[in-house]
Amino acid sequence: MNDDFYRIRRLPPYVISEVNAMRAAARARGEDVIDLGMGNPDLPPPPHVIAKLAEVAANPGSHGYSASKGIPGLRKAQAGYYKRRFGVDVDPETEVVVTLGSKEGLANLAQAITAPGDVVLAPNPSYPIHTFGFIIAGATIRSIPTTPDERFFESLERAVKFTVPKPSVMVIGYPSNPTAEVVDLKFYERVVAFAKEHKIWVLSDLAYSELYYDDQPTPSILQVPGGKDVAVEFTSLSKTYSMAGWRIGFAVGNPVLIAALTRVKSYLDYGAFTPIQAAAVAAINGPQDIVEQNRQLYKRRRDVMVESFGRAGWTIPSPRASMFAWAPLPPALAHLGSLEFSKQLLTHAGVAVAPGVGYGEEGEGFVRIAMVENEQRIRQAARQIKRYLQSMGVNAVGATVS
Repeated sequence: MNDDFYRIRRLPPYVISEVNAMRAAARARGEDVIDLGMGNPDLPPPPHVIAKLAEVAANPGSHGYSASKGIPGLRKAQAGYYKRRFGVDVDPETEVVVTLGSKEGLANLAQAITAPGDVVLAPNPSYPIHTFGFIIAGATIRSIPTTPDERFFESLERAVKFTVPKPSVMVIGYPSNPTAEVVDLKFYERVVAFAKEHKIWVLSDLAYSELYYDDQPTPSILQVPGGKDVAVEFTSLSKTYSMAGWRIGFAVGNPVLIAALTRVKSYLDYGAFTPIQAAAVAAINGPQDIVEQNRQLYKRRRDVMVESFGRAGWTIPSPRASMFAWAPLPPALAHLGSLEFSKQLLTHAGVAVAPGVGYGEEGEGFVRIAMVENEQRIRQAARQIKRYLQSMGVNAVGATVS
């Protein structure tokens, strides 16, 4: 019996899982691990959202199969969000589909629109599903930079000129996970123009749309005139409303792509549990205090982390958005590489971070730090990291002590 499965064979070892396994083992031994690795919000959803979940779940008629593309009220709520937040009109019937988190939506759209051998442009480093969703579908990945500067557009031109077959899909995601980089509307205008010229679909991941810290709201690619002609955008309630485990996300935009995703999903699932979808409507349409509260809370955590880690001897660039910091390894320990550094930090400092190489080869030399512990725990992490760095002969400015 053949166990050399084609799609499994295309997947490399998931290096982040090594640190996750070490973290789980440490906790099983009763050790206190400060977990800054996984982007798992530590905050609860708003009370009125939980109340709506309980109310609808108490209805005996709410426990059957739901709608694969999402209940109409939720699709209308998401269309309303796009109108309020971005000034974009979308048709909830043909331009919105509810997904089981943005990750599922990206993966299933990859299955819907990709044939073996297709070339997909995807950022490196990036969230793993941006590449592996298409690799599982049989595509070939051509990497493009994450940093949205002129080098980004030069790489697009080279890809179109030298890749055979020509790329058919481009994946982008800003605010970026893991690098926390942001873009403006002019960037999206150039992306849309390029995609139209070369007949490339654009998949935009906007999961961190509401976690921005410079008083400049993050834009949507669908704000660009004609953006819906080439693009579909993925959003999620996970971070905005602290509903990560609820697995509610959306794909919004081009009706051809939405129809393809809807058709594939119709074969694979019956949609999220109806009470969860009803509660998601309450989140989007109800009081929005939680959005600003979460934004300010993560901003305070960011400032505490940058300041306290800096005093410990590890300079962390201040992220402009998202719930992550993309941190270069302390120069004196850069030779360890991101995976070994992450392992040592867990073993000797009791602090878990995500090795940058897990987000692509261009992530080597960095780690991703999630701001998912309270300010007191972040300061505690800084103290423990300082002791580890000192034990490695690194002083308070990150240099090796001779």
